[in-house]
Amino acid sequence: MYKIAVIPGDGVGPEVMQEGIKVLEAAGEVANIDFEWVRYPFGAEHYLATGEILGEDALKEISGCDAIYLAAVGDPRVKPGILEQGILLKLRFYFDQYVNLRPVKLYPGIPTPLKDKKPEDINFFVVRENTEDFYVGVGARVTSPKQREELEVKRELYELKFGIDITKVRSEEIAFQIGVISREGAERVIRYAFELAKRQGMRRVTSVDKANVLTHVYSLWREVFEEVAKGYAEMETEFNYVDAITMYFLTMPEHFQVIVTPNMFGDIITDLGAQIQGGIGLAPSGNINPDGVSMFEPVHGSAPNLKGKGLANPVAQILAGALMLQELGEAEAAKLVEQAVAETLRSGVRTPDIGGSASTAQVGSAIAAKVKELAENGGD
Repeated sequence: MYKIAVIPGDGVGPEVMQEGIKVLEAAGEVANIDFEWVRYPFGAEHYLATGEILGEDALKEISGCDAIYLAAVGDPRVKPGILEQGILLKLRFYFDQYVNLRPVKLYPGIPTPLKDKKPEDINFFVVRENTEDFYVGVGARVTSPKQREELEVKRELYELKFGIDITKVRSEEIAFQIGVISREGAERVIRYAFELAKRQGMRRVTSVDKANVLTHVYSLWREVFEEVAKGYAEMETEFNYVDAITMYFLTMPEHFQVIVTPNMFGDIITDLGAQIQGGIGLAPSGNINPDGVSMFEPVHGSAPNLKGKGLANPVAQILAGALMLQELGEAEAAKLVEQAVAETLRSGVRTPDIGGSASTAQVGSAIAAKVKELAENGGD
C-alpha cells in the first residue's frame, strides 16, 4: 500500500491526472500494488476562493505520504509566480527534492523535429540540481533613494572590480539576483547522476555550466564534479557550456547519456529536450529526495485554453507515474507502464498534438488496457 498525495492543479491538470491514476490503478491491479490517493485542492480555484496557497498543516500532512503526484499549476486569473512559487517551488524546497530527473526519450512512431534522428538516437537523462543556483530567491529591486543609499557600502568594491558605480547603473531603478552553489548541494546531485548512470548501464556523464563567464559559482561546480568523478573511474566524463549543449542537442543527441546541470541551465535545456523527443506532452519529470518524499509531474503547463475539451495529452502525466513507481521500488510495474505507453503510441492512439485524433480519456484508457494485456502476456 502506497499513500500518495494528489494535487490535480489547474487547467487540464485534473483531466490528465484522472488518466494518470487510471493507468497506475491498472498497473497496481496486475502487480498487486494498492494505492491510497489523498487529494488536495491547491491551485487557482482554491486560492481565489480562500486566499490560501499551500499551508504548513498541509505540508506536515503530506510528509506522511510516500510520494506526491502533481499535475500542472497556473491560471491567467492569478499573477504569474504566485501559484508556481507557492505550490511547486514550496514543495521542492520543503521536502528538499534536490534532484530534478528528466528522461529525454523518443518513442517509436513519434515525429521529432530533428532530421534523420531515430528513437535510438534520443535516449538520455538530464539530472538538474533543484534547490540552489539562481532559484534560491536572493535578490532585490532597488527603487527608493534610501535603498540606493544602502548600496553605497558596495560602491568601492564595484568600482575596483568592474570600473562602475553600482549606484549609477540606472538612474531610476536596478535589480539583481544572486546565484548560490554550495559544495554539499553540488556534490549530492552530481553523485546522484553518476549513480544513475551506473544503474542504467551508461558510461558517459556530461557536466553543464558557464564557468568561462560566471566563474565564482560554476568554478565550484566544476571542481566538485571533478572530485566526484574520481570515484567513478569507469565513467567517461566531459564538460559542456550551456550554450554549446543546446547546439549539440540538435545536431548529435545520440552522444549524450547522463547530463548533470545546475538549476537554471537545467530548467532551460530540459524544455529543449522535450521538444526533440516529440513535444512537451510526452515529457515527465521527478523531483526527488532519495531519502524523503519525492514529487512527480509532467513538464507541461496547465494549458487553460484546452481545459474541458478532452484534447490534452495525458502521456507526460502517465510517464510521471511510471517514474514514481520506479522511485518507490516498483521497477517491474514502472517498466510495464512505460512499455504500454510505447505500444499505445506506436499503434496510433494519440492526442492531436502528436498527430492523432484520440481524446485525453481515450489515450488513458488505451494505455491502461495495454498494461493489463502486457501483464497477461508476460510483458511480451
